[in-house]
Order: sequence, then structure tokens, then C-alpha cells
Amino acid sequence: MSLSIAQIVIDCADAQKLAVFWSQALDRPVDPGATAEFATIGHGAATSGSAPALMFIKVPEPKHTKNRLHFDLTARPVPNWQSEVDRLLTLGASRIDEHQAFGWHWITMRDPEGNEFDLGPAAATP
Repeated sequence: MSLSIAQIVIDCADAQKLAVFWSQALDRPVDPGATAEFATIGHGAATSGSAPALMFIKVPEPKHTKNRLHFDLTARPVPNWQSEVDRLLTLGASRIDEHQAFGWHWITMRDPEGNEFDLGPAAATP
């Protein structure tokens, strides 16, 4: 027996709104039937062995602290990776900080509900 990640679940205040942000950010469509309480991206594709689905579930409590788990995104083509920062900002993300450490260069951002994620060039080498 082996395990695989079927989906990554993100607790949120508005599942459909956050799913639309991540759909546009990742260029993956929101699955049919999305509501403010529940939405998914790539659920059908996840069962076929491709990237894990993203599942958004409305919860009553707000986010209070830094994520213990976050997405590290890469952009192609590499020379234009910082233009992706601008695109994500127009979609509703916010920029937190820029880092260069451990041989990597990345920008830390937040999605519209405050979940942190990082964006860096695809060719970063540790």
C-alpha cells in the first residue's frame, strides 16, 4: 500500500471567493458546484494522478497566526518571475517580504484571506 496526497484543504471564510483567487493564480478552473461554504479546484484531475486538488471549506473562526504549511510557487519563464508578483497583486494577493537565503530568492505573499505563500523563480538553486 502507498499513500498520496489527494487534496490540500484550506479553511476559509468564503470558499468560492478564495477558490476563484487560487483558480486564477494557478490557471486551474474551479470545479462545478462551488459555493461560499465549499469549493474545489482540480478534484477530478486529482483522482487521475496529477497535482493534488485544492479544497476550500468555510469555517467560523478567522485566521490568527502564521501558516505552519504553505505553498511555494515557481514561475516560468524565469526572467519574468517578478511579473507574476504583479499579476497576483492584481488578483487580490498582498506582498509581505522579499528574501534571499540558502541560495534561494523568493517573495512572501498572502492570499485574500491572509494565507501565506512564497513565489520564486523556477531555476532557483540551493
